[in-house]
Amino acid sequence: MVYRMLLWVFLIIPGDWKKISITNEALATAEKSFKEADYENSVRNHLSLLEDHGLDHPEVRFNLALSYQNNGQEEDAKKTYEPLISVNANNIPSFAANQQGVLLGNEKKYQEALSYFKTALLKDPENEQARYNYEVLARWLEGNEENQENEEDREEEDQIQPSNYAKRMKAQADEMVDRFRFGEANEIMDRALEIDETVAHYQKFMDHLNEINEINENQ
Repeated sequence: MVYRMLLWVFLIIPGDWKKISITNEALATAEKSFKEADYENSVRNHLSLLEDHGLDHPEVRFNLALSYQNNGQEEDAKKTYEPLISVNANNIPSFAANQQGVLLGNEKKYQEALSYFKTALLKDPENEQARYNYEVLARWLEGNEENQENEEDREEEDQIQPSNYAKRMKAQADEMVDRFRFGEANEIMDRALEIDETVAHYQKFMDHLNEINEINENQ
């Protein structure tokens, strides 16, 4: 019995080290893709850290949100930032609230943006970026009362609206279609859909590509 237990212990240690090595490599890959501004792959790599490696940490989710934001996937970024505002993780809640404010400000939802900048400061009074954003926006709103709209009355459209990333991928697919490279166009859209659900806005286009590819394969 003693020898069997020792054998089991020695066998499991290399497995653990191998897992750690693979995880560290995945972390390095995600960091590299973000630093190189390869935001599409940064999204994929950070999703892999969460889903494949179980690294469900606020820092990983914040980097994923930043990757979404820089990749033009604004709605995914907002969904990822929001729960981070209430976590207990150093400066992450303040940073997340500030970024949420930036996204809402870009959408001209100024009062909501101002509220998030205020939240960022409450979470961390030393967040100078949030302080700057709050003061500039508050001052601008004071001199532009006509821009203080009733944002809650804005109606959401029933149809899924494509993100900037989805639009960019559709444009790339259109270029392939113009060259009669339907298979490559289909691959572009399928890969984009893996990380951005708003690509489904172009579902009819994707279905059309699938039909063309099926016809070509049967020739």
